[in-house]
Amino acid sequence: MATDPATKHAFLVGGTHSGCGKTTVALGLLAALKGRGLSAQPFKVGPDFIDPGLHAQMAGTQSRNLDGWMLGRSWNTYLFRRLIGEADIALIEGVMGIFDGYDGQTESGSSAEMAKWLDVPAVLVVDARSMARSVAALIYGFTRFDPLLNFAGVIFNRIGGDGHLQYLKEALASACPEITVFGGIPREDLVRIPERHLGLVTADEMMLDAAWQERLAKLLEDRLDIGLLLEKTRYPMHGRLAAGHVEAVPVPNEVTRYSTAGPPVIAVARDAAFCFYYPDNLELLERAGAQLHFFSPANGETLPDNCTGAYLGGGYPELFAAAISGNAEFLRSIREYAAQGMPIYAECGGLMTLGSFIDTVEGERHEMAGIFPFGTRMLSRRKALGYTEVVLRRHCLLGDPGRVIRGHEFHYSEIVESEDGERKAGDGRFEFAYELRGHKGEAARFEGFQAGSVLASYIHLHWGSAPEAACQFVRHCAQWSGNRTPSGTQRATTGN
Repeated sequence: MATDPATKHAFLVGGTHSGCGKTTVALGLLAALKGRGLSAQPFKVGPDFIDPGLHAQMAGTQSRNLDGWMLGRSWNTYLFRRLIGEADIALIEGVMGIFDGYDGQTESGSSAEMAKWLDVPAVLVVDARSMARSVAALIYGFTRFDPLLNFAGVIFNRIGGDGHLQYLKEALASACPEITVFGGIPREDLVRIPERHLGLVTADEMMLDAAWQERLAKLLEDRLDIGLLLEKTRYPMHGRLAAGHVEAVPVPNEVTRYSTAGPPVIAVARDAAFCFYYPDNLELLERAGAQLHFFSPANGETLPDNCTGAYLGGGYPELFAAAISGNAEFLRSIREYAAQGMPIYAECGGLMTLGSFIDTVEGERHEMAGIFPFGTRMLSRRKALGYTEVVLRRHCLLGDPGRVIRGHEFHYSEIVESEDGERKAGDGRFEFAYELRGHKGEAARFEGFQAGSVLASYIHLHWGSAPEAACQFVRHCAQWSGNRTPSGTQRATTGN
């Protein structure tokens, strides 16, 4: 817990570009701070599932996403101020380059926007490999591009040695003497994080063991002046809302009026295959009255008998397709629950699992649940990437027509026809529940595959953009629970 409730430390670790070393620096600082006996609350700017999982391993507490495009300023501010009150330090890892965001004309969705919203200084990570005096011109531009953004200082990454670091310091002192240099980190393969097609390997697959964390923490303690960094990033709580005084973002609780048999139980698939969940989404379900039951389809587990809803998140089902396909009890139970009208919500990897099959890049086909009359095929190149705004075009698990929810799309697979060719929406197999608003002049398109009580999509939605959507999903689960007979079958009901 925080040692001084009046003064905290808070800063954003931003970079000049993607791949400059932000994540390694952020993880190393979290490890070093933990080694100093300080509690750190990590955050990640942008629609990212992998970095927050790595943060949690280092900090020992759940990391949260902040996003200036998907989420409003009030949500980001509420979440940050609530959680900083429970720690000594808030460390925010930025996204891409510090000024990169939704488009090239505004700061929407950028790390810089978030730092200004939260009134925290930025620490700029600069990849100084193969650079000398030119680094001063680079930093000069970054620190003057937006006069409203406060820079605490810079960290040089991938330096060639102490001589190189001294050269860089001299160059910066000649051009930007007001900018503090916290130190320089040499390239170190022993702390390199593996990557794959969707980014870094997930925390579920690669446990950052104690020895690895100690190496990284020692590297940063040896190479950076962390004490100076903390001095430059003080965050006095006076004048800011402390944790116990943050006005909560209103989330109505509608469950009790629909069910008297206890909270609806939502089964959440969570393992190395299904690991892409926004913690806020899960928290919103609980705040709306749901009880979450986590299970692992990739490890042979299935939905519990008492569940009244299911949530299949994204991840890497293609890497565990054989195990999922071989879990006959899971596939059977998800089909049976769908036939009984139980609410089932799925995103990306969950959509792939509810399809008829997954074709891997190696040419293998693995049969899936078959709730939808199409399969998915893995590609060697990325199929889609970007923010997405969803407008509900029909009543579904997340609300009524017209509701707007924001999220993002990121996948290396595409939908392909089953051999019977039955895919057309409106033929009784499924309907399109979403209209995706076009980005940068792109035409709107339909998505959100709805078959009875099942709703699946490639879009990763953040329900912080529309908290009522989580309430609506829990409400459907509670209604279905109330309609169950003692034998577990479903009574006739009207509506969706």
